[in-house]
Amino acid sequence: MTSHDTLPSRRDAQASSDGGAPRKRRPRQTVGGALLALLAELLIIAGAGTGLYVVWTAWWTDVVAVNEQHKLVETLHQPEVKKVAGTERRADVPVLAEPPALSDVFGTMQIPRFGADYTRPIGEGTDREKVLNTIGLGHYQDTAMPGAEGNFAVAGHRVTYGKPLNQIADLKTGDSIVVRVTDAATKFDNWYVYKVTDSQIVTPDHIETIAPVPNKPGVAPTTDDRWLTLTACHPMWSAAQRYVVHAKMDYWMPASEGTPKELTETPK
Repeated sequence: MTSHDTLPSRRDAQASSDGGAPRKRRPRQTVGGALLALLAELLIIAGAGTGLYVVWTAWWTDVVAVNEQHKLVETLHQPEVKKVAGTERRADVPVLAEPPALSDVFGTMQIPRFGADYTRPIGEGTDREKVLNTIGLGHYQDTAMPGAEGNFAVAGHRVTYGKPLNQIADLKTGDSIVVRVTDAATKFDNWYVYKVTDSQIVTPDHIETIAPVPNKPGVAPTTDDRWLTLTACHPMWSAAQRYVVHAKMDYWMPASEGTPKELTETPK
């Protein structure tokens, strides 16, 4: 019997804890098992890294891009206009004479269906790094300018970098797309209001969608053929296809006269 003044021996403690049964040895880990454990840890770390990258790509690039795009809108120095509807005009459509140089910002786009605060700059060209990732909306070079006969074609991201065309699939027939083109040097400042006519999903090589008359390559546009085409990748997070929306110009008006009524109405 042990004394209350002394600690039990290691053998007595072991016997007390396991009821006197002999202590079992833990199985020794094999080299293969250690490698598998290491691989599992590396996969967990890689998964966490991938998750953080996705968060950065999907969220942080949006935060930065939207902030920069709002600054680009300010560089146009578009005069503040009266919140009253001006006269809708359909003849003698003015067009910005000289196409801007690559990455030049020459206008803005507002789409009521996307929200009252949706205003994005439009830059020249569709270069990914110089235009789409920075400016947001890019005008296909060699397509018509806003208001001109032909097809004013514009591309934009559906996810990341501000995702200006994230809601492209929500557009409905009759929805408004409002473009404002401003050139402070020449005091050119006009609104162009387009109405959505249709949408389609195509493969990337289906360039007929941005022909002067959409889907009619080789056909010359008439005075009634003043189109706008939006293109974005489809489905989300994939470049396998393109989601395309066509719209036709309804009217134009000088920005000095006021604001198109479409920008003060709530889309149904």
